[in-house]
Parts: sequence; C-alpha cells; structure tokens
Amino acid sequence: MSTIERALEKQNASSAQAGKVETENALTNESSASSNTANIPPVPEAVASDDGVKYVSIDWDDLDAKGFVSVKNSRKLINEEYRAIKRKVLKNAFGPLAKTLNNANVIMVTSAKPSEGKTFTAVNLALSIALEQDKTVLLVDADVLKPNVMPTLGLENQEGLMEYLLGEKSDVSEVMLKTELDKLRIIAAGRSHHLSAELLASENMIKTVNEFSSRYPDRVVIVDTPPLLGINETAILANLAGQAVIVVEESGSKLRDIKQATEQLNPDMAKGFVVNKSIHTQNDKYYGYYYSDKKQG
Repeated sequence: MSTIERALEKQNASSAQAGKVETENALTNESSASSNTANIPPVPEAVASDDGVKYVSIDWDDLDAKGFVSVKNSRKLINEEYRAIKRKVLKNAFGPLAKTLNNANVIMVTSAKPSEGKTFTAVNLALSIALEQDKTVLLVDADVLKPNVMPTLGLENQEGLMEYLLGEKSDVSEVMLKTELDKLRIIAAGRSHHLSAELLASENMIKTVNEFSSRYPDRVVIVDTPPLLGINETAILANLAGQAVIVVEESGSKLRDIKQATEQLNPDMAKGFVVNKSIHTQNDKYYGYYYSDKKQG
C-alpha cells in the first residue's frame, strides 16, 4: 500500500472524530498554554517601524472565530493538531535529516488542485511555528496567480514578492511585513504581472529563496505555492524547497490527482500530507486538518 493510500485510509478511520471538533475547540488549559501566549499590542494598519519594515495589524479574534490556530490562551483542538504537524516539519528542518535536504527549513504548502485548503494550512502552520520559543517564521505568498494569504488574514494585498522579483525593491526587507506576533513575518504576493510565471521560475527567485533559507538560522519559511497540476512553475518551486506539505481534501481530492501531483515534486524532498477532515461552510470556515504521513524521497 502506498503512502498516499495509507494517508487516505487513515482519514476514513478517523472520520468519527470530526464531529468532536467544535466541542473540543471550546476546551482551554491556561496553565499549559501560557508559554505560547502572544503579547499583542494594538498596532495601526501598515505603518512603518523605525527600521523601515511595515507593521500590519491582524484581527486575531476574527481568525480565532473562523477556526484558525489561536495565538491566545485557549487550547483548541486545531492548535493540538498543528503542534503534531509542526513537530514533524521542524524535525525535518533542524534534525539529522536536514543535512540531506536542500533548504530544509523551506516548506512549500500546495495541493493537487485549487480550493483544497492549502492557504488555510499554510497560515495555520505559520501561526503554530510562530508560537515556538526559539523559532521565527516567514510566510510567503508565492501563489501570485491567485494570491490568498493576505485576504485569509483579513488584510489588503500590498507590495510583495512580485515587486522584489521585478527589481522595484532592492532589499527583501522592503516587502517584508511585521505583525503583532513578534516571531511572524509575511511577504505578500504583490501586484499581478503578465510575466509572473516567468518570474517565479527566474534565477532571481532561486536567489531569493536561498536568501530566505540562510539569512537566519532559526527561521522557518512557509511558502504558499500554486497547485501542482496544470501549473509548471509550482514544480520549479519544488526544487527550491526542502519539504512539501500536500493538502488532501476529504471527499474532494482524487487519488490519481494526488499521485500525479506528487510525481512532479523533487524526489529528494521530505513530503507530508495534511488531510482536510471537514467541508466548507457558507462562511468558508474550515475545521479539522490532520497530519497523515511523511514520505521521504
């Protein structure tokens, strides 16, 4: 039985747990969650700090209500789920396996096709890692064809990756956004451009990802990429990352699509599958993502 088939089999075996999510999300444990509490001062929207880096203010209560990882004192089920996911990701990024991976601390989050929940997964993984005491995280929206990181966070799109790749910004710090969560930085996709596909495949993008990876030894880079099927540039980006997290939607993703998509990934990458255990509601809320397996090429 293949890794993908085992992952899908496991999601079926776990489906009985899905109904428990909303009630378990209400459980709190302040004593054990206090170490992950973020001190969040009110910060105006998109204002420049003394070092020239812009701040953006995120409505954490709104994200919490929509089922995202909480950065406050609550101990939600989704927080526990993403703790399990990030432990595997961090082990790959900084453990013994890291020596065998190219840019082990760069994790691309993707899916076979659109609308399977990759941006939701990328944001939650970034939030969970940002709660670590000894790690920082950079969340990059590289889905320049259909950027969704900023809207997911309730923010307006701003100058970002495209402007830097075009050479309109000379330093990556000019497009990096700080947040009230001290260890979280964001780079938006930026404006649309008719050469966006070529820019993603450019030498400048290779240099940019390598810079992301090497500038800070404690940094994890989460890259929200376009879906794998039908977009050649995603496979090119896969050669720049050391790990891939592939989102599989329950009752939505087809096994043949998942197999075809993973065949486009670098065989030397560490690979993980996050199974979406729920459906979209009318309010586009998501619940119950599960880490299923890790495949090493």
